[in-house]
Amino acid sequence: MSDWTAIDARMADPKPVSPFEFWPGWLFYAPVVAYWIALGLRYGDFSLPTAANPRISTGGLCGESKSSILDQAGDAATPWIAPYVRLTTGEHDQARALALMDGAGLALPLVVKPDIGCNGTGVRLVENPEALSSALAAFPRGIDLQLQELVPYEGEAGVFFVRHPGQTEGVITSLTHKKAPILFGDGRSTILELIMADPRTRLVPHLYLPRLRDRLADIIPAGAPLRLVFAGNHCKGSIFANGEADITPALTASIGRIMADFPDFHFGRIDIRYPTLASLRGGVGFRIIEINGVGSEATHIWDPATRLRDAYRTQFEHYRTAFQIGAAQRSAGFTSSGLWRMFRDWRTQRRLMASYPMND
Repeated sequence: MSDWTAIDARMADPKPVSPFEFWPGWLFYAPVVAYWIALGLRYGDFSLPTAANPRISTGGLCGESKSSILDQAGDAATPWIAPYVRLTTGEHDQARALALMDGAGLALPLVVKPDIGCNGTGVRLVENPEALSSALAAFPRGIDLQLQELVPYEGEAGVFFVRHPGQTEGVITSLTHKKAPILFGDGRSTILELIMADPRTRLVPHLYLPRLRDRLADIIPAGAPLRLVFAGNHCKGSIFANGEADITPALTASIGRIMADFPDFHFGRIDIRYPTLASLRGGVGFRIIEINGVGSEATHIWDPATRLRDAYRTQFEHYRTAFQIGAAQRSAGFTSSGLWRMFRDWRTQRRLMASYPMND
C-alpha cells in the first residue's frame, strides 16, 4: 500500500467533494471577514495580525515576496529549503536564468513561480530549455519570478505552525497532505471523457478543462497516467487530506527548530515535500518549498470529510490567535502595517495575479 493510499483510507467521508469546498469565495469567507472585523474592533486595530510576523511585509497577509521570506533563513534553516534564485523578467530572460541557475547549482527540471502571488497562480513546471523559455515569456516584463529546485518527492504537505512571543517552542495546529488528481487511460476514452467519468473531477471540470483544452480529444494509452494539475492548491484542483494523525513530537520539534531560525516568525504555514510518511513523522528528510504568513490558512479544512462548522471553528481559532500574537507584539513595541498598506498591497497582488499565465 502506498503512502497516499494509506492517507486515503483514513478519510472518514467517501464524498469526493465537500458541500462547501467550491463555494464562491465571497460566500465562504463572509463569516471569516465579519469575525476579523469584530476582532479588529475589540483590539482597536484591524491590521493587528500583521505585527505577528513583523519582518515580513504585512506579516505575510498579502503582497509579500516569497523569496524575501526564505532569504531570512539562518544557517540552521537554510539546508531545509529547496534552493532558488530570483529573476526579474526583461530582456534575454533565458540566458540570465541559466546563469543564475548555474551560480546557484540549479538544473532543470525546476519550478517557476511568481515571487508575489497566491493560490498557485502562475506556477509552472519546467522540464527542458524550451519549456523554460516559454514559461518566462508567458509573464509580463518587470515581474519578479522565483526559480526553485523541483523537489523529487511524492509527498506534499502544508504544516501550520504557531509560536506565541516569549515561548521557546511552538505547536503544529494543522497538517494537510496534498495530491494532484491523476487519471489513468484505458486506451479508448478521450481526456474529456476521463475527466467527466471520474467521481471528483466530473464535479469540477472547470478547474481542468481550460488547462487541457488543446488535448481534450487525445486518447490516453491504457494504464498511462494523466496528471491534471501541478500546483498544490485546492482551488486549482489538487486534493487535500487532513494529516492530523501525522503530527508527532519529532515533527513539531523539527519544524520548531527551523522556524526559530527565522527572526520574529510566529504564525503561518510551511509548505513542504517529503519522501515517505515515516520520514515526515520523524521530522527528517523533508524540504521546504514555501513559507506563508498570516494570510495563509490551515488547509485541512478542504478535506472533503471536514464539516462546515469545523472549518469555521478552525478559521476563527487561527485568526483569533493571530490577533492575540499581534497584540503581544504591539506590547513589545512592534507596529502593524495599517489598513492603507494592507489595501495597497492587496490591490498590487490582485493586479499582478491578473497578469500571470495559467498555472500548470
